[in-house]
Amino acid sequence: MNGHQITDSYHRSPEFRRKHCSKCGAETIHQCQACGFDIRGDYHVEGVFAVGFRTPVPTHCENCGKPFPWLEKKKQLAEAVDTTVDGFKLLEHICSRFHLVAKQLRTRYSDRPSLLVNDEYDVQDLLHALLRVHFEDIRPEEWTPSYAGASSRVDFLLKDEQIIVEVKKTRATLKAKDVGEQLIVDIQRYRAHPDCKKLICFVYDPEGWVANPRGLENDLTRSEGDLEVKVLIVPKGH
Repeated sequence: MNGHQITDSYHRSPEFRRKHCSKCGAETIHQCQACGFDIRGDYHVEGVFAVGFRTPVPTHCENCGKPFPWLEKKKQLAEAVDTTVDGFKLLEHICSRFHLVAKQLRTRYSDRPSLLVNDEYDVQDLLHALLRVHFEDIRPEEWTPSYAGASSRVDFLLKDEQIIVEVKKTRATLKAKDVGEQLIVDIQRYRAHPDCKKLICFVYDPEGWVANPRGLENDLTRSEGDLEVKVLIVPKGH
């Protein structure tokens, strides 16, 4: 019923018949459910043996023209597959799971040494490794055009997706107010970057220095002209 061919010699070799598919467990049929006409199988010529040939699975009954049940299921499956991956949503997912990955790395077999995320450079290194799973052209430390008389580097540029990733880690001297002020300046600077269509600001806050993470996210997440900005603070709450 899902379109997997069990045998193309139902009548000539009945020993190959199966009531259910071994791949998916679905019930098997050998006739059109609409008109009862046999589904065409192997065209056998006595004395001729074809090597490597397998009878194609039809999509419609040749007698009444009705579609077989697997046609609609294959269409549904094709529609469910997203062929255009949204890089921005993928980045959001990676960032949202970052803290779980960082915690997992603390525990290793037989107390082996691991990566401890203690400062902003550690955050960048771990995030860079995670980005490698899904993105090809990752350019760290790209220079931004000058803004207010100064230029700086971005943490990561995803060239193909035209996304810039800005990374920050909170600490006793970098709390919510300071993070907010820095990000406001960063957002304005990145507007002038020729490859920046979307900006994701990832703020790692494992000690909970940001008292109202949702509020800061809502205040800074915006769309300004051609630039889409998303601020993510992870985790939310210590």
